[in-house]
Amino acid sequence: MDPTGPPSVLRDLVLNSTDVKDYLYDLANLAVHRLSTPDREVFCGITLLRPRTAATVVSSSRHARNLDEIQYAFRDGPCLTAARTSSTVLVEDTRYDGRWPEYQEAARTQKVRSILAVPIPIDGEAQCGLNLYSLGPSAFDPDAVHTAEVFAREASRSLRLAVRIARLTDAGENLRAAMASRTTIDLAVGIIMARNGCSQEAAMIILKAASSARNIKLRDSAARVVASAGQGAGEA
Repeated sequence: MDPTGPPSVLRDLVLNSTDVKDYLYDLANLAVHRLSTPDREVFCGITLLRPRTAATVVSSSRHARNLDEIQYAFRDGPCLTAARTSSTVLVEDTRYDGRWPEYQEAARTQKVRSILAVPIPIDGEAQCGLNLYSLGPSAFDPDAVHTAEVFAREASRSLRLAVRIARLTDAGENLRAAMASRTTIDLAVGIIMARNGCSQEAAMIILKAASSARNIKLRDSAARVVASAGQGAGEA
């Protein structure tokens, strides 16, 4: 039995999400639904690490959120280890596991006894971990570990799609920002040319000099020129 349900379920998560964080939140709740049993209540957190982007951390509950935030503060722990090494990490009982002692102590204060961290395979430099918590010791038996690993592998397909869409969206926003900046600079150069009766090259030199003198970015200096023209002033 596929622990993620039909492939359409994961595809719909991507289609119905507004961004990567929204998708991961839905994925965390799906993991709780698929992996909890009458004898084992599971809390889920998901950590996504991407280059030049702040870590994305989502959770299904207060327990998971607290533990994920504590682990991120320590910059180490079972979940980050799973994401970085692409290997499953199992903590059968936080009272007796000697790894990451500060984090284990924090987990005990949250009354969490079992932790299962499973990497979600993803292309490129991004890393992702599925973080499962339970209040009882030895909550994740071999069958539970296998189910979680299958869930992570199946989820990786939709996660790759979500990250790819986010990357394209970010690139589009950056391009629009660059085009807007370029347009503002061109407008400012034209205004300076009209005011001073100078060439385009000379106008750009004047704009750059004003930017350096005020210690502000060129596009900000250009925006001030455009704004002053609208007010009838004669700045820079």
